[in-house]
Amino acid sequence: MIIVGAGGREHALAWKLARSPQVDAIICVPGNGGTAALEKTKNVALALTDFAGIANLAAEMKIDLIIIGPDNPLAEGIVDFLEAKGLVVFGPTRDQAKLEWSKSHAKEVMKKLGLPSARFYSTNNLDQALAFVQKAENSWARVIKADGLALGKGVFVCDSVAECEEALASVFGGTFGEAGKVVVIEERLEGEELSLLAVSDGKTLLELGCAQDHKRRFAGDEGPNTGGMGAYSPVPLYEDRAVAERIKNEVLKPIEEALKSGTLSFKGVLFIGLMIVSGAPYILEFNARLGDPETQAILVRLNSDLLPLLNACTGGTLQGFQLDWSPLKSVCVSVVAKDYPARSSSGEAITIDASARAGKNDHRARADSAVIFHAGTMLVQDKEGRDCLVTAGGRIFSVVGLGTTMEAARNAAHCAIGKIEFASIDFRRDIGWRALEQCASK
Repeated sequence: MIIVGAGGREHALAWKLARSPQVDAIICVPGNGGTAALEKTKNVALALTDFAGIANLAAEMKIDLIIIGPDNPLAEGIVDFLEAKGLVVFGPTRDQAKLEWSKSHAKEVMKKLGLPSARFYSTNNLDQALAFVQKAENSWARVIKADGLALGKGVFVCDSVAECEEALASVFGGTFGEAGKVVVIEERLEGEELSLLAVSDGKTLLELGCAQDHKRRFAGDEGPNTGGMGAYSPVPLYEDRAVAERIKNEVLKPIEEALKSGTLSFKGVLFIGLMIVSGAPYILEFNARLGDPETQAILVRLNSDLLPLLNACTGGTLQGFQLDWSPLKSVCVSVVAKDYPARSSSGEAITIDASARAGKNDHRARADSAVIFHAGTMLVQDKEGRDCLVTAGGRIFSVVGLGTTMEAARNAAHCAIGKIEFASIDFRRDIGWRALEQCASK
């Protein structure tokens, strides 16, 4: 099989799939320093935009499944291209992925299907957008979103009209390129966020776990938004039966009914970003692929073989499929360059204590263990021709700890991080704080 992508999500996918007895070999395109050293796995240095090169590689290697990780290739139609070549691909087509690459389209779909969502207004005109947020009756409109893909950074949560004006100037001023030609202005909701992942074969929708992401750069959820500073799973809020039932009845069931009726077309992973307000679910966004770092936090808790699930999605046989989950808690901590997200790191030497490197890992989750997934790393050769691991990004690692409690899981992650060294290393030490507070209050 081929896994397209180079981040922590793709390393986690390769790590999980390498444990399947049905998997003989995995090719990561282009992969990273971690996938280069993983069992059954090798990297091939093709660009994510080289659809023809990926198709030729799949044909040459007689690949039976291609998994698409990142959002940009999906938005550019990689699945359409590869399927036209007769290849089997796990992921949505370009039109299906529009749920992610156009926020205004996603909002219209939510409205059409009667899904719970915040009030919104969309326009491609700066003057119209400014006039809208300046009206007193629109005081609810305090979230500004660039319509297209913006590396997770095109969202502004504002406290005032002045902040909205500044955000709109940034979006329409070209900060996000093509992604900022249309803006979505939304109602600001106050509550607790929840990331719910589901898979679909086009007709059936099956939950693939939940997690809670920490987007802000600094402790206490302060500072700028990032691609994700960490996540934990499961989420105590989702273990509340009343909340889970409302999500099932008001979100998941209507989506599955739309799939079955043909009102909605989608296959692959549907990431549903939710805000829970006084027990009521509201959809914040859809992503058309696995989240990062949510995937890392969720997959380590999945005892089931992942390959049969992917095959069921591509083969249209998902109905009745069941998954086996570990009761253990997981905490994923993003290890980043100190200046992230303003600047990335490149070429810094990385050392990892041998006791923390991926080796013989059980197929099932174990308490007080940790897995180090590479995100922004690569292998280079020194003057003697030896492989050396160096930094190559902003988020360098996703370190996932497992434990019987969230505290134990976070401790396991921190212990593993203590065995990683590079010059500008940094990470948040409070990932999972909300879950720990909720557990302490019970």
